[in-house]
Amino acid sequence: MIKELKASYGDLFEAELIKEIVQVGTFKEVPAGFKLMDIGDYIRGMPLLVLGVIKVLREDKEGDELLLYYLEKGETCSMSMTCCMGQTKSEVRAIAETDAKLIMIPIRKMEEWTAKYKSWRNFVFESYHNRLNEMLLTIDSIAFDKMDERLLQYLKEKARVNNNDVIHNTHKEIAYELHSSRVVISRLLKKLENLGIIELHRNYIRIINI
Repeated sequence: MIKELKASYGDLFEAELIKEIVQVGTFKEVPAGFKLMDIGDYIRGMPLLVLGVIKVLREDKEGDELLLYYLEKGETCSMSMTCCMGQTKSEVRAIAETDAKLIMIPIRKMEEWTAKYKSWRNFVFESYHNRLNEMLLTIDSIAFDKMDERLLQYLKEKARVNNNDVIHNTHKEIAYELHSSRVVISRLLKKLENLGIIELHRNYIRIINI
């Protein structure tokens, strides 16, 4: 665990902080599809992602989901930090996009490290900044981009974070994450196939020209 932690955070944190993280953190290893946090949950610790990818989603009143952003190794969820510090319920859902390894940091250490370590303060502020920018991009996409443009960007980002040009999500799952309907997504995917951008198969989508 120490080796993996240093590989992901060694350039961000002081050696002394790395030691404290190892001492007080709880190591977790979860498979793809595992629900790490759900809407309405109280957050008992802040996750530091050591390996893998986690997707963070929002849900509307009808239960439809919208993908907000992905978390990758060396990152954390600023919404988790806010819930931890304020002891409030989560307003987002976090699901492992791939097999993932993470370290859960106790709430009591977050404020202590903010005062003790400059690198931790910088990490927390930068995390807030990055997640805010990603959510603004999501809002801009919904407000200004056509659905075919959003779908194309979704496929590109999905392929990037998984490092794989094969996407195993169903049309219905993609529709949920883009807050659209399966019929619309299926029609647009067929359009992308006709343009030679993707190949549609029974259980997967292959990206061939993005």
